[in-house]
Amino acid sequence: MGKNQVKIMDAYDITLATRKDEEQVLSLLKEVAGWLKDKEIDQWRFLADGGEDEEIKQAILSKSTYVVKKSESFVATFTLYETQSDWDQHIWGQKNDGAVYLHRLALTREAIGSALGKTVLLWLEEHVKEMGKTILRLDCVENNSKLNYFYLNNGYENVGVKDEHSKYQKNL
Repeated sequence: MGKNQVKIMDAYDITLATRKDEEQVLSLLKEVAGWLKDKEIDQWRFLADGGEDEEIKQAILSKSTYVVKKSESFVATFTLYETQSDWDQHIWGQKNDGAVYLHRLALTREAIGSALGKTVLLWLEEHVKEMGKTILRLDCVENNSKLNYFYLNNGYENVGVKDEHSKYQKNL
């Protein structure tokens, strides 16, 4: 196991994404965006059309994006920002309280229902605490009821809505 690789629950490995993971990360995110669009959930439409490709590639280069693998198979990805992105500033207002922002958490269709989402959130919370941070924030579209329930069910507090996006945070 490499120095940036962490094994969780003896089944999954979480590592920082590298350039060699770029196409898989983009592919998974676009696959999920397409699935959301098919379900008429208005989340990640801009991403589906390639509008975030450069931001996603930059997040990989800046060591903010992670990949999750099970037996060497790519099963999930997410991005953590230690400083607010332009989007975070738009949704949350300008804040300098040391929060970490979660973006683009996505699982393969095969991993849905396997408790991987919850497992990743638990890992993220521990990781954020190890970084010396105490707040984890995220947002999702307000009309994605399953995703909103998922975050509420995992202890995240809904602290409001901005531009049809639910804002969630958890104090760690």
